[in-house]
Amino acid sequence: MDRNVGTVNIKARGKAAGVRRPAAGARRYHHGNLRLALIEAGLAELEAGERGDISLRGLARRVGVSANASYRHFADKEALLVALAAEGFRRFGAAQAAAARNHPADGFRAAGRAYVDFARANPALFRLMFGRFTSSHREPELEQASTLAYDGLRAFVGQDLGPRASPAQLAAGAVRAWSLVHGLANLILDGQLDGVAGDTDALIDAVLRQSSAASAAGAAAPAARPRRPARR
Repeated sequence: MDRNVGTVNIKARGKAAGVRRPAAGARRYHHGNLRLALIEAGLAELEAGERGDISLRGLARRVGVSANASYRHFADKEALLVALAAEGFRRFGAAQAAAARNHPADGFRAAGRAYVDFARANPALFRLMFGRFTSSHREPELEQASTLAYDGLRAFVGQDLGPRASPAQLAAGAVRAWSLVHGLANLILDGQLDGVAGDTDALIDAVLRQSSAASAAGAAAPAARPRRPARR
C-alpha cells in the first residue's frame, strides 16, 4: 500500500456510485462539476469490468459530453486512473474513520473491519489503489490522499496501544495492523479463504479480535532495560 489509510471529510460509500445516463439524444450533460462526474462514472465502470478497461472517450459518452471536454480535466487515461485511486483512498479513509467513530469503545477493530469491507465491496478499485501505484508514484493528489489514509491508520493504532506506546511501538504496530488487514483483504478477494471457514464475516472478526488483544498486550509489556557494559 502506498503508505496509506486516513481520515477525510467525505461520506464513505460501499460500492462505487454510478452516474445517471443522459436521455437519448441529449448533447450536453448539465452539471456543475464535469471532473467529478467523470470520476463517478469511472468508478462505476471500473467495478463493472474489474479490469480497468475504461477510456476517457467512453466516459465522456456516458456523461453526455464531447471527448475534448473530458481531456480538459484529464490529459490521458493514466491521469484518470490516478484520480480514481485518489478518490478511492479518500473514501477508504472516510469509511474507516466513520466505523471508528461509530464504535468508540473498539475503534481499532472497527476500522480494521472497515478496511476489509471496503476491499470486498470495491475489489477493482482496491486493486487499482494498491496494485498499480507505489510509493514512487508522486502525483500530488494521489500522494496527499494516500498519506491521509496512512496517517489515519497510525491514529487508530495509537488509540489501541494507548498513550504509553513509544514511537517505535507505534510504527511497528501500524505496519503490523496494515499487513494484517491488507493480507486478509487480499486472501478474501483471491478466494483463498473460501474453504477455510464457513462464515467469512465471523472469521474476519475473530482475526481482528486476536490481533487487537495481542497489540494491547505488547504495548502493556515493560520495555527491556539496556544492559550495562561489563566492567573489566
